[in-house]
Amino acid sequence: MKKILFALIGGLVFGVGLILAGMANPAKVLGFLDIAGKWDPSLAFVMGGAVAVGLVGFRLAHSQALAWTGEPRVWPALKGLDKRLVGGALLFGVGWGIAGICPGPALVLLGAGSGKALVFVVAMVVGMAVHAVVTSGHSAASASEKAAK
Repeated sequence: MKKILFALIGGLVFGVGLILAGMANPAKVLGFLDIAGKWDPSLAFVMGGAVAVGLVGFRLAHSQALAWTGEPRVWPALKGLDKRLVGGALLFGVGWGIAGICPGPALVLLGAGSGKALVFVVAMVVGMAVHAVVTSGHSAASASEKAAK
């Protein structure tokens, strides 16, 4: 129950933050991404603030063995960059530039009844399913290769 409560509070704070920052407004996001035209730099300050808060948050999280829910913290095993990460980041960036929204704001807009967000979220879920199918063999192959060594 504690885990669900923290997820709910975190999601609400995140959603309100996205709305207040203008990240849920595709026109504002596209204005930020239009560096060759009429560029709106205001979201750079939002991102800078988010990075600063994230740095403090991760520093605090790394200093504690347990999460607020009482469960042990689990950190990603991979530390470096690889082709899959860079490719995924490029795909994410291109999608963000085309649609003007990314997953977090899409869920906020979906809650507001946006048809564009519904199309985006359906496409996102289909993409996640395709990724799961494509990488299921990759994960099994990686595990068997590691076991063989």
